[in-house]
Amino acid sequence: MEKIPVGILGATGMVGQQYIALLAKHPWFEVRYVAASPRSAGKVYREAVGGRWNATRGDLGGTNSPAAATLTVEDANDVSKAMAAAKRGDLAFVFSALEMGKDEIKALEESYAAAGIPVVSNASANRWTGDIPMLIAEVNPDHADIIPLQQKNRGWDKGFIAVKPNCSIQSYMTPLWALLQAGYAVERIIVSTLQAVSGAGYPGVSSLDIVDNIVPYIGGEEEKTEQEPLKILGTIQGNSIVNAQGLKISAHCNRVPVIDGHTACISLEFGPKKPSIDEVKHIWTSFKALPQELDLPMAPKQPIIIREEPDRPQPRKDREADKGMAVSVGRIRPCNVFDLRFAAVSHNTVRGAAGGGILNAELLKAKGYLG
Repeated sequence: MEKIPVGILGATGMVGQQYIALLAKHPWFEVRYVAASPRSAGKVYREAVGGRWNATRGDLGGTNSPAAATLTVEDANDVSKAMAAAKRGDLAFVFSALEMGKDEIKALEESYAAAGIPVVSNASANRWTGDIPMLIAEVNPDHADIIPLQQKNRGWDKGFIAVKPNCSIQSYMTPLWALLQAGYAVERIIVSTLQAVSGAGYPGVSSLDIVDNIVPYIGGEEEKTEQEPLKILGTIQGNSIVNAQGLKISAHCNRVPVIDGHTACISLEFGPKKPSIDEVKHIWTSFKALPQELDLPMAPKQPIIIREEPDRPQPRKDREADKGMAVSVGRIRPCNVFDLRFAAVSHNTVRGAAGGGILNAELLKAKGYLG
């Protein structure tokens, strides 16, 4: 199979670096185009990153160095450069890991799509645009079917935008969806997230703020955590995705001194029909979601992994489960206020960022939107 040439916007940032590392040996995609800020443009990628390489996989100096290390970095603001790469066969679509203002990202991603270059984005700028799908591959793959409407609405030919949600909800959305699919309505959720410092990018949170400390505020995270699940669980109606109704979420989001791996402590209140603890465990253990015949390379074989130890899951021990793409859950027990409580861990820069974006691209390719 000839690999599809892809590009990365924001390639020198922390999420961009994870894309470089995760795609180094990808069986479907090959990085042939990298772009970042004007200050990095014109440099070889290895030089542009310099001593800031922080991806958790691969390196840029040794024998495992990704081929992208020798690519020349282009200016992400110059869409004509990407158009030229597409014309010569070096670019079929881009992953967006842009780090700039939301309005700037929104306009720039739309410029790429209007130029006929599909955008698979990690950024939050287009998450609430009605005709843009916000995808978790195992949860709402059908939302990708709004793409032809998106293209028709905007007069785009081959280009489109698809986004992934915030990393803070990855640790509980798949377990929640599995329960909903099994016929158990969830009415209220209280979630407290303990979010790793890598989620703040690089250099991120000052050591004087985070060492020996917990910061009980992350700008915008609680709003994203409370609102984004409603779109993911919504339905396509007309030319837009309409939010799910009847679910209320209350979130506390905290930054903690952990490098990688977001933890969430969750309490769920069900409708009249309530599962037993054994039923919950059976639902999560048997949950597969994606058809096996799709054989998506980044998809976890077991999306939800149950840890029975009383002190698991833990970020350091469980964040790498199944390529860093699985959700590990534990401490599954009755809740004295609601019905069910549990703890969950997911890898925020893999499942919650670059790995999730790659899985979305794989899904879009399997559905015929990329190729």
